[in-house]
Amino acid sequence: MRETKAAKAARIKGALDALRRSHPDAAPQLVFSSPFELLVATMLSAQCTDKQVNKTTALLFPLYDTPQAFAALSEDELCQHIKSCGLYKTKAKNIIAASRILTEAYGGEVPKDRDTLMTLPGVGRKTANVVVSNAFGVPAIAVDTHVFRVANRIGLTKASNVLDTEKQLMENIPKEDWSIAHHWLIFHGRRVCGARNPKCDACAVKEYCLFDKGKK
Repeated sequence: MRETKAAKAARIKGALDALRRSHPDAAPQLVFSSPFELLVATMLSAQCTDKQVNKTTALLFPLYDTPQAFAALSEDELCQHIKSCGLYKTKAKNIIAASRILTEAYGGEVPKDRDTLMTLPGVGRKTANVVVSNAFGVPAIAVDTHVFRVANRIGLTKASNVLDTEKQLMENIPKEDWSIAHHWLIFHGRRVCGARNPKCDACAVKEYCLFDKGKK
C-alpha cells in the first residue's frame, strides 16, 4: 500500500527524533579556528578521513593560516605538507588558486554566500555547504557519501544523486535542523549504518527505516 503524505511526514519526524536522541554529540569533526581554515580543511577532506586531515592541518595551520600565506606558496611547497591527504597535487593547485582569488578579489575574506564560494577552484557544492553552515551558521545540508547513503537507505529521501538528495532533505527536514541533521546522518553512517554491514539490530531508527522493513 502506498504511503500517505501524513504517514510519510510522521515516519520522517520519528526518524529525525531518533537520530537526534542517538547522536547528541553530533558536530563538525574537522578542526578549524577560522572560515578560511575550514575551507582549506574541507578541500583536503576529499577522499580522505577527517582524522587524517586534522593530523595534517595540526602541522600546517601553525605555519600558514591565511589566504595571503597560502597564496605565496608554490604548489611543490604545499604538496610537501599535504601528501598524506591523497590527491595532494590537485588539492595544492586548487587551494593556492583559491587563496589568490580570496586575496585579490575578496580582501582575504571567505565569502558567506554558497554560490560565490562555488566559483573558487576546487570548491563544489558540498564543500561550500560545509563552510557556510559550520563557519557562518547558514542553514545548509552538505551531502557526502554517508549522508547520501543513510538518507536514501532509511527513507528520508528517494534520490539517485546528491543534488536531489539535498533538495529532498531540505523539503523533509525543518530548516532550523538542516545543519545539525547533516551531522546526525554522518554520525549514524559511521557508527551504525555502514555501507556493507549496517547494524540494524542496534539501530535506533529501525522502527522508521524503509531498508529494515524491506528485509522482512
